[in-house]
Amino acid sequence: MRRLADLAAPVALIAVLLAAWEIGCRVWHVPSYFLSPPSAVAVSLAQDWPGLIKAAGYTLTSALTALVIASLLAQLLALAVVLSDNLERAVQPLAVVLQVTPVIAIAPLVNIWAGTDHPERAVVALAVVVAFFPIYSGALAGLKAVDPDLMRLFDLYGAGRVQRLIRLRIPSAVPFLLQGHKVAAGLAIVGAVVSEFVAGSGKVQGLAWRIFDASFKLQTARMLAALVVLGVMGAALYALLDAVERAGLRWWRGR
Repeated sequence: MRRLADLAAPVALIAVLLAAWEIGCRVWHVPSYFLSPPSAVAVSLAQDWPGLIKAAGYTLTSALTALVIASLLAQLLALAVVLSDNLERAVQPLAVVLQVTPVIAIAPLVNIWAGTDHPERAVVALAVVVAFFPIYSGALAGLKAVDPDLMRLFDLYGAGRVQRLIRLRIPSAVPFLLQGHKVAAGLAIVGAVVSEFVAGSGKVQGLAWRIFDASFKLQTARMLAALVVLGVMGAALYALLDAVERAGLRWWRGR
């Protein structure tokens, strides 16, 4: 019953906003090229559904590929850093600079490096850059968030550095890693979409390309339909990772 109540609140709010949007467009006779009403967006979704699904699959595939690569790189680097204070001091400034640099600023350069014949490489590379830092930061924080009492216990038994890492630090990092991946998944989609915009190529026919194409033709309903699919895709991925996080935390607490 409580789950239904939790679900009803956002659904009711969305329904009210959509109704206000529809009524406002009709009452004030808003031109369709400026802002299409929800009914027109729904028609565009129904008519263009196969193409939108194909484009969403391309964007999602790029984002998930980038997420896997970023996860592997970030976790390996975090493991290396936690074993060496000197390496951490060397890597941390670069990681912060990479995080605060807008992806749109480096996208043209990455597109050049990837080659005009392979824009999909730039899409994945930029999504990796965006998704890297949350996972790295979470992994590093988790590897350091060790219970002092357990650390003293390991000292008492004379555990080595590798034993501490495998049996103490990595298990302690599980909640941080799960949270970092949940944040990074959304950022990977953002990075893929931004890169698709910058690529501006028909070879990269993801959701961003469809929005770009519709904007040139002043087809606002098509643009909004692509945005709806993008939002639903991002929300579904977040919900999936949130469920994985809850299951992972239950397993972690049990151990």
